[in-house]
Amino acid sequence: MLNRIKEDISCVFERDPAAQSVIEVITTYPGFHAVQIHRISHYFWVRGYRWAGRFISHIGRWLTGIEIHPGAQIGRRFFIDHGMGVVIGETAIIGDDCTLYHGVTLGGTSWNKGKRHPTLHHGVVIGAGAKILGPIEIGANSRIGSNSVVLKSVGENSTVVGIPGRVVTAKNDKSNDGRNQIAYKMGFDPYGATVDMPDPVANAIHRMLDHIHTLDQHVECMRKTLKDAGLACPEESMPELDVTDLQDDEK
Repeated sequence: MLNRIKEDISCVFERDPAAQSVIEVITTYPGFHAVQIHRISHYFWVRGYRWAGRFISHIGRWLTGIEIHPGAQIGRRFFIDHGMGVVIGETAIIGDDCTLYHGVTLGGTSWNKGKRHPTLHHGVVIGAGAKILGPIEIGANSRIGSNSVVLKSVGENSTVVGIPGRVVTAKNDKSNDGRNQIAYKMGFDPYGATVDMPDPVANAIHRMLDHIHTLDQHVECMRKTLKDAGLACPEESMPELDVTDLQDDEK
């Protein structure tokens, strides 16, 4: 038990550069308090003392603003940063070395009994305000961007953003492996997002613009060919699309 507490304290220093001392972590970090209280409530829950487990978790929510059902299974070195408004459901399973920020919900989408909450594999980071809903799985070392809503399972080493959540960096994307390894070694990935995280909607629009531009070139070539062959062709040319105007709007 003492070793688990030491690990919980150590992981705070690894993932929060604002942490100054062990005393500060023990006395002022609600995420640390919530995890310790959950371990006690879970102890009672799995031994059949359900009311005691629920009451202890209720006290923990009152003290920390973090609601963790005593039935949730939580691994080692779990870190909740800030923490206010975090909700973790009864059948949620959280692996080792996971990080949650404030406002995260690991919720269910059904009133039926059984597995109805998410499973997070090791090393997952979930940004502030994100909602992970249903009995889905988030693969190891994946990142969920702030305020995303994830309703489908996500593979390992993926980055998800948006509503509904879209994978913008998948496990087969090796272009940033070196950068990702360094970031993970540093242990600090704020809010499950990076500065250069792509916008999936903007990316889709850019791809459509590229397609339209290529299509315009083909149409113009066909018009020229018809004209050279002496065939009638509308003289009115297609209006040009000024891409710079769109880029200015995005800024």
